[in-house]
Amino acid sequence: KGCDDMKFIKMNNGLSMPALGTGTNTFGKENNQFMGKITDDTKELRSAIDLGYRLIDTAIMYRNEAVIGKAVKESSIDRSEFFITSKIPTDKAYIETDEQVKKHVKASLKALDMDYIDLYLIHFPLEKNEENLRVWQVLESFVDRGQIKSIGVSNFSEEQLGYLIKHARIKPVLNQFQSYPGKHQQSLIDFCKANDVIPEAYQSFAKVATETKDRLKELAKSYQKSWSQVILNYQVNEGLVVIPKSHKKEHQFDNMNVFDFTLTEKDREVIRHMKH
Repeated sequence: KGCDDMKFIKMNNGLSMPALGTGTNTFGKENNQFMGKITDDTKELRSAIDLGYRLIDTAIMYRNEAVIGKAVKESSIDRSEFFITSKIPTDKAYIETDEQVKKHVKASLKALDMDYIDLYLIHFPLEKNEENLRVWQVLESFVDRGQIKSIGVSNFSEEQLGYLIKHARIKPVLNQFQSYPGKHQQSLIDFCKANDVIPEAYQSFAKVATETKDRLKELAKSYQKSWSQVILNYQVNEGLVVIPKSHKKEHQFDNMNVFDFTLTEKDREVIRHMKH
């Protein structure tokens, strides 16, 4: 199993989360298409769970929270073993009033068929910082009730995150954003870390330039790993949480099998300074 040496990261509220999990935005859908019809098929997620994945990242926007809940139930593994993340979209229909925010958080809990969600994020920042704070305060009320354990943000800039840190009662535990060689968003990573907010990378591979990929393949040889495993290893060792996604069991295994080697300082520097 690839999960024997899973790393965990402690959040600023004292709770811990796995450093590596799976994205799910095309899971349980026809032809694995983001906009595909929901099939309720849990096979991709079940195979990830069998391999030891416990951090599962979904969102209202993915329309598949119920599929995630179903896979967790089918696994017969205790709910407490899992770390489930979902996100509220920032379209008006979801956040225009506090009542709408409440309604959709409750809908997430119902779709997942769970008593609580481990981590709930604002999926994209709203136009005004004050609006982010207003939605945030509704999420805080769910933390007070124990229905959400931790709250965070996604795609927030330093300025947007900074405002929330300054004005919120409950500090965000995490900011999830796009990060990959050529576009690490290093200053955002540094800002998160300086403020004890976990940076979480999504799309670690999807947008890596061909030339960058070739350089990573070359670099990966001496470790007997793939270019994508090198990226994940690099990110995890930089203190990021990663959520690579694959529909194939062998790739799911490879994505998890990244804790058994150490990049040299020189190689880490090379990766850090790759240009897009």
